[in-house]
Amino acid sequence: MFNNASLMITGGTGSFGKQYVKTLLERYKPRKIIVFSRDELKQYEMEQEYNAPCMRYFIGDVRDRDRLIQAMNGVDYVIHAAALKQVPAAEYNPMECIKTNIHGAENVIQAALANNVKKVIALSTDKAANPINLYGATKLASDKLFVAANNMAGGHSTRFSVVRYGNVVGSRGSVIPFFKKRIATGCKSLPITDVRMTRFWITLQQGVDFVLKNFERMQGGEIFVPKIPSVNVVDLARAMAPALEHEIIGIRPGEKLHETMCPADDSHLTLEFSDHFVIKPTIQFSGVVDFAINKLGEKGTVVEQGFEYSSGKNPEFLSVEGIRKMNQLAGVE
Repeated sequence: MFNNASLMITGGTGSFGKQYVKTLLERYKPRKIIVFSRDELKQYEMEQEYNAPCMRYFIGDVRDRDRLIQAMNGVDYVIHAAALKQVPAAEYNPMECIKTNIHGAENVIQAALANNVKKVIALSTDKAANPINLYGATKLASDKLFVAANNMAGGHSTRFSVVRYGNVVGSRGSVIPFFKKRIATGCKSLPITDVRMTRFWITLQQGVDFVLKNFERMQGGEIFVPKIPSVNVVDLARAMAPALEHEIIGIRPGEKLHETMCPADDSHLTLEFSDHFVIKPTIQFSGVVDFAINKLGEKGTVVEQGFEYSSGKNPEFLSVEGIRKMNQLAGVE
């Protein structure tokens, strides 16, 4: 569906954006790929690597609706990846986080409608489920905006969905680069917040593939959640540095022991498919949509009342060796 199509990715110079562009160029023949972001240096550096004739680099901020409307002219598909994502920075600069993650989401929606974009997928995070920090709260608000946008569309054919997943192996700001840096400097121990702490674990390519697939699956209004393994943070440290001791430093403000992607309070809205879950909208749409059968004909079943998809209760956990293999697969061993 992406051959001869025009695509735009907001925040396209980030880890996800680079891998998404790489994958599109390898697998499809798009008419145009627009990388929309506000950092000219990152765009310049990315352009040295991804400079196919279909590539376009647009300077702009999702806070600027007029620029978004201009940039989306003629675009078929939009991936909204731009966000302020650092939990401590969001707590210290709350209005900046709100302007980008919430007001920016609204601007993306309005620009997509103004240009009759076919489909929009917004990237979310496990921190948006039962949020305890501002970053998670703003992403929850963003998720709600994109789901409700399907009703706002009116006579427009534009459809909006959300993809929510957990920690990306080796992405900027994640624990793996932090551990690697400590190990490289010859540290005697690795800091561990809590020996019980768990996280969902997904590679960058797996995240990209999941988003690509959901453009085909989506009807509009779904929150897609992949079935992915969990890791224990202690096992991650053992996988990266078996000989190093661990220093328990305690949970930081705004941090959870376990992350959740499908909250128990949404179990009455949650459908289970073979390799993913779908959280149905909390609101009624003007047209009747059967979310139990997606656009690819895949069928889902209703989960049990009270079901929760949590990193701590996940039936699939990676062993130390499994973590090593996944790190190697992601190129961050």
